[in-house]
Amino acid sequence: MTHTATLRTAAPPTAPGLALRPWRPADVPALVAIGRDPDLLRWTNTPVSDEAQAAEWVRTQNRGRESGERFAFAVLEGLAPVGHVVLKIAGPRAEVGYWTVPRARGKGVAGRALEAVTTWAFDAGLTRLELLHQVDNAASCRVAERGGYAYDRTLPAAPPAYPHDGHLHVRRPSA
Repeated sequence: MTHTATLRTAAPPTAPGLALRPWRPADVPALVAIGRDPDLLRWTNTPVSDEAQAAEWVRTQNRGRESGERFAFAVLEGLAPVGHVVLKIAGPRAEVGYWTVPRARGKGVAGRALEAVTTWAFDAGLTRLELLHQVDNAASCRVAERGGYAYDRTLPAAPPAYPHDGHLHVRRPSA
């Protein structure tokens, strides 16, 4: 997998196209602002409430990219980050995750970013992608299902990383 990959989505009739690129130190101020979103705080377990935490978060994403274990992308609409999508590699399979900022929710941003990373992952030879979200996160469940990630099963909570039960969705390459 290319460590410097930038992915793009086509623009649907009602929205601009998206660019997905590695997170950069210049994104730290935007991450601090994004980190104040109460919904994001509810669904994620890595807070970025100040510049130091945001800078460390970016460094963590970049170390994962360099090791080939984690490919995190800033999802951009124009020049502004409106989301995040990540591919965490574990052999021939991987876990995907995503979030979006409030103004991007309900506009297909998460679904388009997820599809771009899914296609990229399968083109690189991965054979199974897993998506996990909290049971009570209905919006993520809809994104998963619309993206072709079939519900597999409910997983019990595993604190502290996963304090609540979660849905596991799975997608495999099309034959």
